[in-house]
This record gives sequence, C-alpha cells and structure tokens, in this order.
Amino acid sequence: METYTLDDIKKEVYGEIGTPRRDKIEAELASLRVGIQIRNAREARKMTQSQLAEKIGKERSFISKVESDGKNLTLSTLYDIVTKGLGGKLNIQVQL
Repeated sequence: METYTLDDIKKEVYGEIGTPRRDKIEAELASLRVGIQIRNAREARKMTQSQLAEKIGKERSFISKVESDGKNLTLSTLYDIVTKGLGGKLNIQVQL
C-alpha cells in the first residue's frame, strides 16, 4: 500500500504550487487559519464573541464572520482584535 503526504494530495487535486488554482486554495486556507486562531484564543480566555466585539468597537456579527472565514481582515483590525480585544501580541511572519 502506497502512502501519500498532504502535499502530494494537494498537488494532485489542486495542481502545482504557483498555479492560479493552487494559489487560490492556499490563500483560502490561510484566511481560515487566522479565523480559527482568533476563535481559539477567544475561547481560551472564556470570552464570548459579543465581549470581544465590544472591546474593539465592532458588532458581534463581525467577530463571527472573522472567525468563520478570516477574509478581508485589515492588519489594523487584526491588530485591534489581538492586542486590545484578546490582550495578546501580534506576530506576523513572511516566509519565502
């Protein structure tokens, strides 16, 4: 029985790295990971979405959307969520 890595499967299903289809799925996955990290941090602090939203001056529905897809989130808003809302430190890393 042959085994495959996740990278092998992604290459087979979505194409090579650098192709439009693969770039699109990688960007979507990155957005989703941001939302999941925010939700996990909020839950670890035993905060509701409403409490987090109030701390940063947003609606609860905004926090819900961020946690569910993480798309269209500005760095400024991400900074506010992490530092003001969650009391954390934002660390952005660029990998090439």
